Amino acid sequence: MGKPTKVTNSIRALRFANGEMTQAQLADRVGVTRQTIIAIEQGRYSPSLEMAFQIARVFGVPLDDVFHYPED
Repeated sequence: MGKPTKVTNSIRALRFANGEMTQAQLADRVGVTRQTIIAIEQGRYSPSLEMAFQIARVFGVPLDDVFHYPED
């Protein structure tokens, strides 16, 4: 995976708010590996726009409830 990203996310909090969903369960629903979910959660990897929408859809929330980009 590449350099750290400025994009932050709420995936871990959303997983726990949704029945303590595991990283593996989220990965299965999105169609990626657990390692990819770990890297996204830790800010080491930015998902594609399509994957970002898929993750938001799993949780039933808008994209900007999952991913955040700094204003400056």
